[in-house]
Amino acid sequence: MRRISILLLTMLLSVIMVHAQKREFRGAWIQAVNGQFMGMSTRQMQQTLTYQLDELQKDGVNAIIFQVRPECDALYESQLEPWSRFLTRQQGRAPQPYWDPLQWMVEQCHQRGMELHAWINPFRAKTKGTTALAPNHVVKRHPELCFAYDGQYLLNPAYQANRDYICKVAEDIVSRYDIDGFHIDDYFYPYPVAGLAIPDQAQFEADRRGFSYIGDWRRDNVNLFIKQLYETIHRCKPWVKFGVSPFGIYRNRKSDSQLGSLTSGLQNYDDLYADVLTWIDNGWVDYCVPQIYWQIGHPTADYETLIKWWDKHASKRPLFIGEDVERTCKYPDLMDSRSHQMAAKHALHQDMRHVQGTVLWYAKAVVDNIGNYGMVLRNHYWKYPALQPLMPFIDSKRPKSPRKVKPVWTSGGYILFWQVPKGKNWGDIANKFVIYRFAKGEKINLEDPSKIIAITDKTMYQLPYRNGSQKFTYVVTALDRLQNESKAKKVKVKL
Repeated sequence: MRRISILLLTMLLSVIMVHAQKREFRGAWIQAVNGQFMGMSTRQMQQTLTYQLDELQKDGVNAIIFQVRPECDALYESQLEPWSRFLTRQQGRAPQPYWDPLQWMVEQCHQRGMELHAWINPFRAKTKGTTALAPNHVVKRHPELCFAYDGQYLLNPAYQANRDYICKVAEDIVSRYDIDGFHIDDYFYPYPVAGLAIPDQAQFEADRRGFSYIGDWRRDNVNLFIKQLYETIHRCKPWVKFGVSPFGIYRNRKSDSQLGSLTSGLQNYDDLYADVLTWIDNGWVDYCVPQIYWQIGHPTADYETLIKWWDKHASKRPLFIGEDVERTCKYPDLMDSRSHQMAAKHALHQDMRHVQGTVLWYAKAVVDNIGNYGMVLRNHYWKYPALQPLMPFIDSKRPKSPRKVKPVWTSGGYILFWQVPKGKNWGDIANKFVIYRFAKGEKINLEDPSKIIAITDKTMYQLPYRNGSQKFTYVVTALDRLQNESKAKKVKVKL
C-alpha cells in the first residue's frame, strides 16, 4: 500500500487548522456479515471489539455503525428473530457464555464518547452462504411473504405485512436499547442479475394501486416502508436519528438528463427501486450516507463527479460520505503519484458546501492502518474532537448552562466540578459536557476545536496542576441528546 509522502503531510499541516471542523460526523461501519466474528468466544469478540474501539477512538471516530441484523436474525437478545449465525456459526444458537453484543456495544461506545447506531439490513432474509435457517426464522414461518433470488431470500417489499414486521423489529431495538441512531443500508430490492427477474408480477397485477409500470410500483413500496420506518423510530424515541446508506449512484445522465450524474453504473432509482431523493426531500430520513466507494478518476463512477452530485442534490438532510478505505489507499493521487487518494478526497470534502461528515468502510481497515490511513486521521484530519452535526429539524433548543462550575483543590490536585442544569423534557436535558481550555491572553473562541480538551458525561474533570504559576480559563458547556450546546460558563484558575 502507498503511504502519503512526508512532504505532502507537511504541506497539509499548514491548512488543517483552517479546515478543522467543530461539528463533524466521523463514523465507521463494523460489519458482521463478512464473518469476522463468527465462532469467536464471548471473550474473544469482546477483546477484538475493545481493541477496535480503542484504536478508532484514538483516530477521532465519534460514531460507530454496528451491524445487528444481517439476514432477519439478531446480534442482540430478540424475541422476534433468531440469534445470527454470524455470531455463533449456527442460526438460533445463543452465544456462550451468554452476552448481548448490542447492549455491550452501546455501553462501550458511550464510555468512549462515541455514538452507537444500530444497523439492520431491512429486506434481506438469507444470504447466499446461509445453508440452514432456524425454525423461528421468518422464511420458515412465513415463506409466502418472501421470494428467492440468486441464492438469497428477501422479504417482499410489496406486502404491508413485511413493512409492518420490519418496523416491529425496529421498534423493539429502539425501545430497549439506548442507541443514538438507527441505520439501514442499500438492500431494498435485490441487486439485479442478468436474465433473472424479480418474481413479483403476480403481486403487481393483484394490487397495482394505480401504477401502470412495475418499476414505479416497486419504488412506491419502498417509499411507503421508509416513511413508516421513520415514523416508527421517532414515535418511539424522537431523538434517535434515522440514517440510510444508499448505493453511490442515484441515476445516470442517460436515464435522467435533469437529475442524472455523468456516470454509467448501477442505479438506486432504476435498479434497486430506491428513490433516495424523495426520502430526503420529504424529510423521511435524518441523514444520508451515499456509498461513494470508487476512486477519483474511475471510468464509470468517478468519485469527484459523485461527491459533487450528492452535495448539489441531497442537501435537505445532513450528508455524510461513505468512504472505502482500501480503495482510497490502493489508487494514486492523479496529481501526485507518490501519494494515494486520501488527501485529494479530503480536499474535496472541504470544498463541498453540504458535506458534514464521513463514514469509513470498514472499521477494521482503519484499525489496521492500511495505507497509514488511521494515523493520518489520528495525527491530522481528526486530531481534535468534534461534536455531532446539528439536526434542528428534530430539536433546536439548547439546554441550560452547567451550574456551579468551580475548581476545587483536593489531595489529588485541582478538580473542576459542576452540576447538571435543570431540564424537563428530553430535548432540554443535558447528558454530556464540553470542556475548553484557553491560556492567558487567548481569545475565548468556542468554534476552535483545538481548544476542546474533553467531551464527557461526567460532572468533574481533573486539571493538570504543575506549580500554580500559569493562568488558564476553562469553559464548560452542556450538550443535549442532539448535541445542541448551551451557553458557556467560564472559570479562571492558576495551574
